[in-house]
Amino acid sequence: MPFLVGVLSDTHGLLRPEVLPALSGVDHILHAGDIGSQQILDDLRSIAPVTAIRGNTDTHGPCALLPATEMVELAEHFFYLVHDIAQLDINPSAAGVDCIIFGHSHKPSFEERQGVFYLNPGSCGPRRFSLPITLALLEIDGERIMHRLIHLI
Repeated sequence: MPFLVGVLSDTHGLLRPEVLPALSGVDHILHAGDIGSQQILDDLRSIAPVTAIRGNTDTHGPCALLPATEMVELAEHFFYLVHDIAQLDINPSAAGVDCIIFGHSHKPSFEERQGVFYLNPGSCGPRRFSLPITLALLEIDGERIMHRLIHLI
């Protein structure tokens, strides 16, 4: 049975009604910062365990107390969360990281570099410019990590 991970970023205090159904059935949720409200994390935890980091706008309240980076092991794979990829402070290959999760730009992207996946799920919070409203799902099946970008609206 594959292990499912919901990945989101840049909610900026807005948990759109489409988000919770899109994450239904996931085993874990990763939030790459700019959360904006503790209530968002509480709502996400009603679905699955959550690993979250703070973003550059999480400067007040409980979200400001979250770590700036986090390493989490899920289904025998290591995920490293950093809000702004320009602030990546490790060598992912040397650290044994399988996937870097980041946000900040609001632009969804997925690429592989030196055997490490880099995933930005985009933003599922307030619309910025003409960028899409997205989140991502990761399906981990043994050694394989497959991604799917979900367009919410």
